[in-house]
Amino acid sequence: MKIDEAIVAADLKEKLARFWELSGQKIQAIESDYDTGQGAPVFTVNGKYTARGWTEWTQGFQYGSAILQFDATGDTTALENGRRNTLERMAPHVTHFGVHDHGFNNVSTYGNLWRLMNEGRLPENAWERAFYELAIKSSGAVQARRWTELPEGLGYVYSFNGPHSLFADTIRSMRALALSHQLGHAYCGENDVQLSLMERLVKHVATTARYIIYYGEGRDTYDICGRAAHEAIFNLNDGAFRCPSSQQGYSPFSTWTRGHAWVMLGFAEQLEFLDTLPDDTPLPCGGRAAVRAMMLKAATATCDFYIAQTPLDGIVYWDTGAPGLARMGDYLERPAEPFNAHEPVDSSASAIAAQGLLRLGHLLGEQDGGRYTQAGLTVLARLLDEPYLSTDSAHQGLLLHSIYHRPNGWDHIPEGQTIPCGESSMWGDYHIREAALLAGRIGEGTYYRFF
Repeated sequence: MKIDEAIVAADLKEKLARFWELSGQKIQAIESDYDTGQGAPVFTVNGKYTARGWTEWTQGFQYGSAILQFDATGDTTALENGRRNTLERMAPHVTHFGVHDHGFNNVSTYGNLWRLMNEGRLPENAWERAFYELAIKSSGAVQARRWTELPEGLGYVYSFNGPHSLFADTIRSMRALALSHQLGHAYCGENDVQLSLMERLVKHVATTARYIIYYGEGRDTYDICGRAAHEAIFNLNDGAFRCPSSQQGYSPFSTWTRGHAWVMLGFAEQLEFLDTLPDDTPLPCGGRAAVRAMMLKAATATCDFYIAQTPLDGIVYWDTGAPGLARMGDYLERPAEPFNAHEPVDSSASAIAAQGLLRLGHLLGEQDGGRYTQAGLTVLARLLDEPYLSTDSAHQGLLLHSIYHRPNGWDHIPEGQTIPCGESSMWGDYHIREAALLAGRIGEGTYYRFF
């Protein structure tokens, strides 16, 4: 991608004002018109949100979006939407033992409300605070229970595919463990043995860094520095790593860009969390210095890969190895083309990546991180314009050209097109709101984090 080396967050002020106005309209349209009886909204078809009954992993993004709308604009109607629906609908997600998505559903709702109370944006209320904190504590423990122990002091929170499966995107669910630990939660197992949420978090991050991310060190023939596999498969008899895999990407040896983006953001967030811990906090995997070096290596490698393997405007195609890209010529040397005839872009991956770039840039400071900050702002600035920003009041989505599951053919292909395009996803809409909120805060000289 071509980074705008002059852009600063304050340059996006007018675009962000327009964005939040449109965002509020979309949230209200879904709240008014969507049939909640069909399940959580997942992606749009012809501009209308539809459900796909699969763990309801997007429900927290729906109500979390309303909370972010209040955060950015002060819209109290949006706040009450988010608070009411969190209270009435999110409890099953807190105790959902069958998924790896607790950081998505519960931190986006209970976590955002708790953060706003910490920031003084919500009036202090002891019982309301206790309600949010109990949900966060419980969510972290439930997430940590999906555990596979590995040799050499490693392990991971396993995906809904089973104990043999580590997903790239689960690193963003480590927020649930981090917050639960930060709140002092006692996570107990059989015979009252107290287990360490911090230990499981660090081991999961270290396992992800070792087996999901590549560093150009000769791991296999397709070891390109900074790329990420979607999934790692392990032999449960002896804990040995067996192979990379992919559920939603083109292949285990290419990079599914949404999973890669979640890795970018997840490592940047965990570095922020690490910096909040007291210096004497005991950590596995070699101690604090080794853990920070491991996280920073993974974060910079994946962010550098994104910059190098993305079209000029910073918007990615759904997979770096998607076969149709070979028919598109030098596609990296021009802006992404969402209406091409060969392979879809995935704007949701770019929205997630933009926040990862911004957080890494902030963490490293202006001298070492300026390139990442400007890359994140470059991506976000593009997403805040057409054809990615949805300005049609009849379309319920906010961020257009998002992709869910290309291999399974779940995404809508409009009439007259050969690939999915023009539709939105609940995670894409949520994550561009998060990125927009972060950029707005940076432009005002502030910063927001969960930790």
